[in-house]
Amino acid sequence: MSVLVLYATAMGWLEAVVVVYLRALLGIVPGASYPGGAETIRRMAERSWMIPVEQTREAATIVMLAAVAWLAGRARHSRFGAFLVSFGIWDIAYYAALRVMIGWPPALTTMDLLFLIPQHRWWYQPVIVPVAISTVMIAWGLFLFRRDFRG
Repeated sequence: MSVLVLYATAMGWLEAVVVVYLRALLGIVPGASYPGGAETIRRMAERSWMIPVEQTREAATIVMLAAVAWLAGRARHSRFGAFLVSFGIWDIAYYAALRVMIGWPPALTTMDLLFLIPQHRWWYQPVIVPVAISTVMIAWGLFLFRRDFRG
């Protein structure tokens, strides 16, 4: 489990680095909030390559988390648990890394564009939403993962 946590934390840091670069490409200065979901999408759409590339990066992230979870578990439920733990750790580490690197988000109530797969207005939420969901995912994932490795 400790290697899984280390991997997910490193992925969260790497994801934050990529987002720092993306923010710069979109003209969002370090520490500034996103200009809104629709405006952020508009800025991305001005570069015809950006949204499709971002969607493949998001998909690749999920595939990498799932692959490591598959290796970490022995049965379906422990592998799913490992995925939930790694996803939750990755997401929280991502926000923590952004906070360290550029001082963003300034608060858990700060709005963020969470995903682009699929594009939907519901993906623009306060940071506390994915952090809370990630916390539940970690707890549930630990329960499922440890169930396979007891006694």
